[in-house]
Amino acid sequence: MTKVLYPGSFDPFHHGHLELVETVARLFDEVVVAVWHDPAKGTPLLSLDERAAVIEESLADTANVSVTHFATLVVDLADELGADMIIRGLRAPSDFESEMAQAQMNRAISGVHTLFVPAAPANAYIASKYIREIVRLGGDVGSMVPDAVAKRLHEKYQR
Repeated sequence: MTKVLYPGSFDPFHHGHLELVETVARLFDEVVVAVWHDPAKGTPLLSLDERAAVIEESLADTANVSVTHFATLVVDLADELGADMIIRGLRAPSDFESEMAQAQMNRAISGVHTLFVPAAPANAYIASKYIREIVRLGGDVGSMVPDAVAKRLHEKYQR
């Protein structure tokens, strides 16, 4: 049985993330989506628990996916979960450089491999940082996020 780990801040979880999870869920036996707080990204739109809840709701029909949150090194979580590899999404060629450096570091300190999955063109433009800005300025992101996320964001940020 092959288990993969998809870590990220997912603030917020959007259609690009959803596409990646659905893709790898078809390829592997078990997918663990792991949410963490990235202090470099400032104040999050949703708490860790809220992010985990909307991701679970968004993936409710995908039986081989579970959601957790963590505050350790991703390689330590991979080891704890018995994950065979880490999954990372790529939207554009510019994503590759930083993701590759991180993957090589993770492999050097733990031996865990990283698999890169390119985004479909329809989702390649979506980035959480833009969604956060749109939401904070009162814009509509409903076309970029799953319904559960849109509902939670509307509840918290409606004006």
